[in-house]
Amino acid sequence: MHTTILMPKKLLAATLATLVLGGCAIHPRPLTLEQRSGTLQADQQTMFAEQTPVTAPITLDEAMARALKYNLDNRVKMMEEALAQRQLDLSNFDLLPQLTAAAGYTSRDNVLASSSQDVTTGQQSLVPSTSSERQATRADLGFSWNILDFGVSYYGARQQADRVLATQERRRKVVQLLMQQTRQAYWQAAGAQKLQAQIEPLLAQAQQALGDSRTIEQQGLKDPLQSLGYQRELLGLVLQLETIRDELAQAKPKLASIMNLQPGKPYQLAPPDGFDTPELSIAPEKMEEMALLHRPELIEASYNERIGLNETHKAMAKLLPGIELNVGTHYDSNDFLVNNEWRDAGIQVSWNLLNLLNAKHIKAAASAQYDLAREQRLALNMAVLTQVHVAYIDYTSRRQQFELTRQLSDVEQRILEHTRNATEANAQGKLAEIRAATSALMSELKLYQSYAAYQGAYGQMVATLGLDPVPAAVAGHDLPTLEQAIRDTEKQWAAPATGDASK
Repeated sequence: MHTTILMPKKLLAATLATLVLGGCAIHPRPLTLEQRSGTLQADQQTMFAEQTPVTAPITLDEAMARALKYNLDNRVKMMEEALAQRQLDLSNFDLLPQLTAAAGYTSRDNVLASSSQDVTTGQQSLVPSTSSERQATRADLGFSWNILDFGVSYYGARQQADRVLATQERRRKVVQLLMQQTRQAYWQAAGAQKLQAQIEPLLAQAQQALGDSRTIEQQGLKDPLQSLGYQRELLGLVLQLETIRDELAQAKPKLASIMNLQPGKPYQLAPPDGFDTPELSIAPEKMEEMALLHRPELIEASYNERIGLNETHKAMAKLLPGIELNVGTHYDSNDFLVNNEWRDAGIQVSWNLLNLLNAKHIKAAASAQYDLAREQRLALNMAVLTQVHVAYIDYTSRRQQFELTRQLSDVEQRILEHTRNATEANAQGKLAEIRAATSALMSELKLYQSYAAYQGAYGQMVATLGLDPVPAAVAGHDLPTLEQAIRDTEKQWAAPATGDASK
């Protein structure tokens, strides 16, 4: 009979458990097309929100300021820095003691009663009795502090503080490379803006000459082989011009992406007149020391080394005994109690003795982590020294290549001028003029490409030395203030060396 009654209860409990577990199961929920569409629209609005509109042609300084302020990769690094700071705030709270408040209510369907049993005879010695009410409320307020946990949290907070500094250095690196990319992309786009206006008339002239040649061929006015050879050369020139036009069409969208301008939105550039040659006032023999002092990667490696050292300290602190202090005040509504309110205090010492057996391995692992960080920093020092020399060689060679390319472009322009002056009003004369114009256009394209590469090498040299495009403390983060800070920093780099150029 007892079994008969018990089985339905077990069955009911199993059924309820199955229903609860089934209701709590998590199933894949793919995003719908409508959800993705809504997210896409919101993202597009957020990507280009709160930006200063482009109302005038963009200078190089403004392009760099826009990249610094609106570039999404830079924004990500800024958010990572802010997140690291928030995690440091949380780590500081771990240093505080625990202050715990608790309150509760209990109710039983029967009386909590008990009796006693004689340990010798095994007979019941007292009638069942109770010292607890069926309903009771309880409240506690406790203050506890574990000294061992405090020590571990202290070293953990120091590690997080170094992670904040390391995150700042990673953001410095992103900004330096971003400015280098902006320099090169700006001059590529400036060349595209200028040359695109020259390509279309030249393409129209070549297409007209090609049509005239085909008409002459059809009318049999010239030898067919001569006409076909003429057309072949013209088609080759048209193909070159089409290739140049397609290449130039990609330059301004790339720059717009760096500045976080909306794709497809037209804008104009205002490059400076002529081609200035950027110079660094830093002596080559001083570059190695400057790079070792200011490169963000090396500073970050030093912080990682400190993080590893604190990890060693934290591991050793975990081997010590834990001492916990407790102070509390309590309340219980049970009427059977003589004292419904009371306070207590205590101290507790605990020690995981098995950790002592593993102390050697724990210390060795922590020391290995520290040694690894140190060796990584030393290896990075060597890499930085190599990068300085490579960047300087590339910088000087790009400058020489640009000077030669400029001379070649000047010669091509003079050839074009003489060809136009000597051109006769016939098909053969048009071919010579088109050939000379195409050659001059390609040389001018190479000139802008060479100058963009020169500017990129200059920016890479600056980044290799660890120089920041803007000071750490800027009066504001609006575009005019950032532009002025960039100009002032550039002037300082080009000024005669009288001190630390990185400041």
